[in-house]
Amino acid sequence: MSPAIDTREIAKEISARVREELDYAREAAHIAVYQGILGDFDRIRVPEVIPELSTKRLLTMGWLTGKPLLDYKEHSQDERNLLARTMFHAWWHPFSHFGVIHGDPHLGNYTVFEQEGAPAGINLLDYGCIRIFPEAFVEGVVELYRGLLEENDDRVVAAYERWGFKDLKKEVIEVLNIWARFIYGPLLSDRVRSIADGVSAAEYGRKEAFRVHSALKQLGPLTVPQEFVFMDRAAIGLGGVFLHLRAELNFFELFNEQIDGFEAATVRKRQNDVLASAGLAGASHAA
Repeated sequence: MSPAIDTREIAKEISARVREELDYAREAAHIAVYQGILGDFDRIRVPEVIPELSTKRLLTMGWLTGKPLLDYKEHSQDERNLLARTMFHAWWHPFSHFGVIHGDPHLGNYTVFEQEGAPAGINLLDYGCIRIFPEAFVEGVVELYRGLLEENDDRVVAAYERWGFKDLKKEVIEVLNIWARFIYGPLLSDRVRSIADGVSAAEYGRKEAFRVHSALKQLGPLTVPQEFVFMDRAAIGLGGVFLHLRAELNFFELFNEQIDGFEAATVRKRQNDVLASAGLAGASHAA
């Protein structure tokens, strides 16, 4: 039986990120990056590093008081929506403005802080798995969105190529579009909606995953670009948070606020500046 995915690039990506996770000096620098990116946003707290108690093999941070995100599943719709909007900003703002994502979507990596007995924002924890992307990849993500929104096939194909997909045949593009319309779906309709939009949490995404896997087994293995791996993982993880919170938001509006005035060159400059301030190299040296 033919495999659906050629995993060689996936293995390279995971290997590179695991090596980074074992370097606590780098993780401390990642924290400095996120302090630079999110420091002015009051609803997201990033821990402080204690340098005198930290080494390459030991990372010591200040304490952030918070409760598990899932403790708020039964809170009011407004409070759940506030947490979801904050999570959206915590993920999409660093990516769309700096080409950086927090690549570990585990629910234990977010806690909720309160003010006057009500949820006020999130503590963003664990900076071992931070992915730094070249600005061309970020542009590909934005262009894929715009191509899907406009139903512009040429723009969609060009975006996949920017992502790093190669030798794309029409049949493979059609399969990738099943995945893309699932991932981007909540961002494509200008209305308030839940992430699953009427589909049960247990069934959400299962049909699309089955269709993609089955089709790729027939077409032969698809080589997945390295950059795709943690981008997809984090997007799925973020969607899981919205499912748990039963958030009802205008995701189209939230996303378009993040990409308003997008320019790849501006992303590159912002990224270079924030990485330099933290003592890190740019995306060309990140893989």
